[in-house]
Amino acid sequence: ILIDADSGRVMFEKNAELRLPMASTTKIMTAILAIEALPQDTVVTVSDTCCGIEGSSLYLKAGECLSVKELLYGLMLRSANDASVALATYLYGSVDAFVEEMNAYAAKLGCKDTHYLNPHGLDAEGHYTTARDLALIIRHALQNDEFTKIVGTPVYEMEATNKRDATKYNNTNSLLVPGSYYSYTPCKGIKTGTTAEAGYCLASYASQNGYTYLTIIIQGAEGWKNRTYSGGNTAFNETIRAYKWVFDNIKLT
Repeated sequence: ILIDADSGRVMFEKNAELRLPMASTTKIMTAILAIEALPQDTVVTVSDTCCGIEGSSLYLKAGECLSVKELLYGLMLRSANDASVALATYLYGSVDAFVEEMNAYAAKLGCKDTHYLNPHGLDAEGHYTTARDLALIIRHALQNDEFTKIVGTPVYEMEATNKRDATKYNNTNSLLVPGSYYSYTPCKGIKTGTTAEAGYCLASYASQNGYTYLTIIIQGAEGWKNRTYSGGNTAFNETIRAYKWVFDNIKLT
């Protein structure tokens, strides 16, 4: 789906109400719940339950002390699954309790076809959203300055902790990263996602000449088969095509 971020006007959509797994775009909801609930200087001590989560990771260690800010940047730039569990358990005591809040918040925003089973987006039967619902969540999230700052950061150096040295991470959203193959200057950020069931997913927003648009692509498992540029990520390719089309052709009055 491609929509005007300010008015919510739909500029283009295809299967926008189809329920699909959304991979790490799940973390958009995880981030906004944490940002709205916790000061960023809050210190979180990592428990055993946060360690060894499969997939993208900060490789957190039990007893490691990090600020909420560091966990949020790790969550949204590195796409760290262990950071999502650390934030979830700190906030509500368990992943299950946090997931209940995720679903309640989605319903409050008017999402009718979204259901969370975890805070990170690893494949799980019954964990899904639609492009239309994800657009609702993102339009709300973009009202928060802390959220937009985090998701719009191309590169971030995480501070040293009691268990590790300082570490620099590039944002997984290559549209944001200068010099990357998919670098696209009007893009201001948000979140990638990739799993076997979700395929390539990308939620983003871009601004140019006073206009701001959101593009959400959720490809499903078939997305793995639809690659271009010698194995490139078609979510990036199609997102750039959408933005170029709308900026070149749509003139709102």
